[in-house]
Amino acid sequence: MGRKIAVLSVVSLLGLIGLCQAEGENLLQRETLTDGFWGLNDRLADSGIEVGFGITNIYQANVKGGSSTHSRRGRHSGSYDLELWADLQKLFGFDTGSIYMLAEGGWPNAEGIDAASLNSAFGVNADAIGNQGTVIKELYYKGPVFDDRITLMIGKIAFADLFESSAYADDECTQFLNNALIDGQTIPFPDFGLSLVLKWDITDLWYLMGGAADAQANGRETGFRSTFHDEDYFFYALETGITAGDGNYRVGLWNDPQPKGSDNERDDVGVYTSCDQMLHKENADPEDGQGLGAFFRYGYAPSEKNDITNFYSLGLQYQGLFDGWDDDVFGLAYARGVFANRVASDYPADYESVLEGYYNAQIAPWFVFGPSIQYVANPTSGEGSTSKDAVVFGVRAQMIF
Repeated sequence: MGRKIAVLSVVSLLGLIGLCQAEGENLLQRETLTDGFWGLNDRLADSGIEVGFGITNIYQANVKGGSSTHSRRGRHSGSYDLELWADLQKLFGFDTGSIYMLAEGGWPNAEGIDAASLNSAFGVNADAIGNQGTVIKELYYKGPVFDDRITLMIGKIAFADLFESSAYADDECTQFLNNALIDGQTIPFPDFGLSLVLKWDITDLWYLMGGAADAQANGRETGFRSTFHDEDYFFYALETGITAGDGNYRVGLWNDPQPKGSDNERDDVGVYTSCDQMLHKENADPEDGQGLGAFFRYGYAPSEKNDITNFYSLGLQYQGLFDGWDDDVFGLAYARGVFANRVASDYPADYESVLEGYYNAQIAPWFVFGPSIQYVANPTSGEGSTSKDAVVFGVRAQMIF
């Protein structure tokens, strides 16, 4: 509780400082609370550097079913993200290319309410990372090779953010909270680690992307110790996709060579698809996202080597549902993962599913607040028992400094 109060006190103090610096300016019209760190970002921009900082606070309670509705452990979680972009052309006179860094930390010493109240295989709070000091999660170079249609990324990379992405279900800070509505549950994406990714924009509408990542990476480490230590296992992914109007259609396959299953079989291979499409656009401005969009995901993984063998999710998002609230966002989605027969003793139910709805009210460009509600059917963590169907209510607040 003390850590929570300290963090909220810091937030309040920064808000007060911002008010004092406003000099008559309407605070609610700013893009960030501190107006780009009181003008520092504008001064750094000429040198090719940009900095961003955000805090996300989430409170959830299991109000019905699950394994417990009384435990308070893990109900509150918080995280912060510090991002830095460096344009190498402006900084050092290189022809092109940039460096990106993401540092992250979190609190308190509990990774969400799943272990205490639900025992969900998916996890109802994808932003809960536990009590974690600042760790560099991503640090990579990005730039063209040969020509502008081929892009290279190399360094410490979040592989799951590049492959099987979605316009409407990909960010736990601003979209759905359940893990099943962030990433497909059949893909054993590695943790943040040394990776190399190449993307070829074959045409303006069609691309091909492939990459390799350290399959044994530990995202909490800043180095790459596991990359060339003992067995050198690399996770591989290949994806192609097209952009059609206001839609994106992707298909991909992956390979994980690590030993798995009861027979320690290697070369696990799976396939996936991820699609999103704007169904109704309120106006023709390409920069305006108001309207109704939909997404769909499907993934398959062999049952001999994976606990979840089939998975799908689908949902809707509407930005600007109510007049005068053009930047508010409403989302509703459903996901289901089917367990392999091989692990029936660990997962007594055939499947786990979740239905989630959220609403983000944009109080200011730098402050978003709103509720989330999830209905989780057959929550089971793989410990041989299934909890009752659960209803999880939560609220989320995000501030951009």
